[in-house]
Amino acid sequence: MASSPVLIVGLGNPGVRYETTRHNVGFLLIDLLADQLRIDVVKSKFKGEMGRGEFEGHPIILLKPQTFMNLSGESAAAVCRFYKVPTKDVVVVQDDVDQESSKVKSRVGGGSGGHYGIKSMVSCLGSQEFHRLKVGVGKPENPRIDVADWVLSQLSDVELKALENSVFDDIKLRLRNFFKANLSCK
Repeated sequence: MASSPVLIVGLGNPGVRYETTRHNVGFLLIDLLADQLRIDVVKSKFKGEMGRGEFEGHPIILLKPQTFMNLSGESAAAVCRFYKVPTKDVVVVQDDVDQESSKVKSRVGGGSGGHYGIKSMVSCLGSQEFHRLKVGVGKPENPRIDVADWVLSQLSDVELKALENSVFDDIKLRLRNFFKANLSCK
């Protein structure tokens, strides 16, 4: 078992206006995980809402930075410093416009792909070598719709239902695989 907890960060923006937008799939999935694991995610001193618990016997911290997307790394880095979480034990759940809606992809390291939340994470953590669970939100069909406007638009009922079911199941499976692959030898 890990000597320090694994930090699972959901990227999003605080406030009712953004609650069910495409850019907030990270927050929404952290909320689903917290509900299922019975972890209270509340305000903390780390510029975020945070809760501690376990995922299948492994200690975890769930974090929803409250700094707005472009400064998400500030909150995550503060939690990492305080709890001595190495970057390799950070998992970030993010939206991804380059993937089909409701599809999930795992990745370790790499560039930001133009995602400002990931840019902030890399800058504040001082490394790209954290795990990413990228949730597809697709691109607008109309080329005149700006991508920034698209990610800040509301998820449809169909997308929300997929998030609560198939996407959430996929996220949990990928977390299980993360723990098996990365923590079994500790």
